[in-house]
Parts: sequence; structure tokens; C-alpha cells
Amino acid sequence: MGQGGIDPIETASRDEITALQRERLAWSLRHAYDNVAHYKAAFTAAGVHPDDFRELSDLAKFPFTTKQDLRANYPFGMFAVPRERIVRIHASSGTTGKPTVVGYTREDLDVWASVVARSIHAAGGRPGMILHNAYGYGLFTGGLGLHDGAQRLGCSVVPVSGGMTERQVQLINDFRPDIISVTPSYMLAILDEFRRQGLDPRESSLKVGMFGAEPWTNAMRREMEAGFAMDAVDIYGLSEVMGPGVASECVETKDGPHIWEDHFYPEVIDPNTGAVLADGAPGELVFTTLTKLGMPVIRYRTRDLTRLLPGTARSMRRMEKITGRSDDMLVIRGVNLFPSQIEEQLLRSDILTGHYQIEVTRTGRMDEVTVHVEARPEALDLALLRAEAAQAEARIKHRVGLTTTVAIEPPGTIERSLGKARRVIDRRPKA
Repeated sequence: MGQGGIDPIETASRDEITALQRERLAWSLRHAYDNVAHYKAAFTAAGVHPDDFRELSDLAKFPFTTKQDLRANYPFGMFAVPRERIVRIHASSGTTGKPTVVGYTREDLDVWASVVARSIHAAGGRPGMILHNAYGYGLFTGGLGLHDGAQRLGCSVVPVSGGMTERQVQLINDFRPDIISVTPSYMLAILDEFRRQGLDPRESSLKVGMFGAEPWTNAMRREMEAGFAMDAVDIYGLSEVMGPGVASECVETKDGPHIWEDHFYPEVIDPNTGAVLADGAPGELVFTTLTKLGMPVIRYRTRDLTRLLPGTARSMRRMEKITGRSDDMLVIRGVNLFPSQIEEQLLRSDILTGHYQIEVTRTGRMDEVTVHVEARPEALDLALLRAEAAQAEARIKHRVGLTTTVAIEPPGTIERSLGKARRVIDRRPKA
């Protein structure tokens, strides 16, 4: 790292970044074509060849990669090096079919640790700090990804993993970490446990929270920052591209994650047509890896919805905070609905918490939406709760355009997730 712990590339000129991307993209396209049968076939079917790439705009000629492509090549068909060179294998959950498998060479793990270290530094972490890592370890990339990056930066890592919330609070109190890395929904469970034990979370040692692995809103940020008197910073990643550390917010601006564009090339496309959109236009995020040896991915469709924005604290471009995914979108009575839209309206209340689930049912031909949300422990007055439910219903109707029923539940009744929260329960009959 350079002066102040910042890599020189983080503040390089756009011309320097573009030149590096052009060189690395040419290499990555050739590497994928020469070493992965899927890409050779896909490029040929699309009528393109790595030699057709000369400028960054030429990338649009190449075909997309989807999660279905990764599953079709399960388990090791997307690897670009002999299996013996793969030193770690991660996999996503297989709840909708076969898991997606990703492999890393030693060189890939070195890059991964460096971009996570860069992310932690951007979030306010410094060598010598203690990082309490409550992301899950194992096949999920979050735990080991943050762990290696924190060690690379020079932090002391407490590898707690998820679950056992009482122990999480005990270790935070006893070890006095400066940083916590965890999913935002589970951080709310930790916040609740502090209060259940009669502890003031604002008196904890935590200065920075690095939250990712699921969409979360700025309303959720305010909830956690007020609860813990710390900075809540967004870290972004996905296992198919690398894992956590593809992008991170900078603590001085907290205005959307800066993408580490020297390793990951972003595009935003129209999710319906696949057309590349100009910076600033909202659409679906697509990534091409620039330096991955073990498993390069070309134009991977993330399904995350965002837009690309100019850099602020760093010269690399930002992505607007992810608040939804194209495959998380519900269509209710002709209205497009994302869970984050509901969350934003719930957290405008001083009485409601960020623990919620959206239940969708169908009565006859009509879809019905019930939003189950927990009240704060101190909110016990039934008349007050009825009035708050009516106000929340009105806000959702006004802001989202959808009639819902808001059911305010007692504290502790909505299921807690140790990883990614399950926000939607769709009980509609399957077609």
C-alpha cells in the first residue's frame, strides 16, 4: 500500500485505470477462451473471438454468463487451470438446484485478501485493530474472505462466525473489538441481545460495522449507527466474481461502494434487453473479472440492481447502494415491489424495528400482502400500535403504491437469520 495505507491505483487518473482495464480485459477474455470449454463454445456461438476486443466498449459484443451456466458446468467445468492448481473451493447454497462452485488458485487468494484489506481500510479499519468476524465460515465466502483480508491489513481477527448471539455479545464486551463484519439483519439481532442483557450498545467498543451479503437501506444504516454509535459501511461482493471485497464504501463519504476496478470491470445493463446503459442509468449490474486465474467470469449477470456513479473518495467508480435484485422483485396486483421499499417505510417509525417479513397470499384472484414487523420492547400501548400500523400502511401506499396490511408483532417473534434474512414468504399457489 502507498502513503496512508492507500494503494496508488485507488487514486489513479481515469485514463490510467482505463488503460489498465483494457490490457487486463484482453488477457481475461483470451484466458477464458483458451482454457474454459464453455467460453470457447459461447464465444463461437455469439460469433466473437478475443481478438475482436480492442476497446472497452467491445466487451458488449461478448455473451453474458449466468448462474445457470455455472450450474450446467457443475462442479469444476468453469475452472481455467488444472484442478490441482485450485487450492480452495467455495460454493453457494443449492436451495434452487445445484450449488454454484467457485475455485481459487494461490494467486487468486492473494488478490482476494488484498482487495478485502483495501475494503477494510476504506471503511476505517487500521492495522492493529481487532475485527469481530460474525460472517459464516465454511463454503460461504464471507467468513474466510473477511478473515484473510483483515489479517492482510494487520488486524487481529476474532473468527466467531454466525450464531450463538449471547456469546457474540459477551465476546464484544470482553475482547473490545473495533470493527464488526456481519450481515445487517444479524447485526439487528446482536443489537437486540445487547438490550435484552441490559447493556447500552452505544457504550461498546465498536467503531465500524462492515455489512453486506444482503440488500440493506440507508434507513437500516441510521438504525445501526444510532444503536451502536458507530459508522455502518457497505461491503459488496458475490462468490461467483470473488466474494466480499469486490467493492466497499469509504467511511469518509458513505455514498455507495467504490468498485475495485483494477480487478473487476463493471457494466450496467437493461435487465430485459441486455443493452449496456450509460453511467448513471439504473439497471442490472454485470461483472467481468480482470485478474482471476482459477475461474475467470465474463460478463456475469449479478441480478443486483444499481447504477454506476463517478468516484468521490477514490477515483474508481461507485455503484449506488444495492437495495434490490431483479429476482427478488415481487409483482403484486401489477405493482413491482422490492422488500427494501417496505423496509424503508417501516424504519421511518420510532416504534417499529428492522425485523420484518412480507407474507404474500392469494384470496380468490387477488394477491394480498401482510407485512409482519416487530415493535420495540418499550412500545406496549395497544392504541399506539394500532395507530402506527395505520400510518405505516399509509406510507407504503403513498410511496410504493400498494395496499398492505401491517401486523405489528411482539418483540422476538419474527425468525432471526444467522446469515441472509428471509424477507418474503410467498404462500400463493404455484402455477
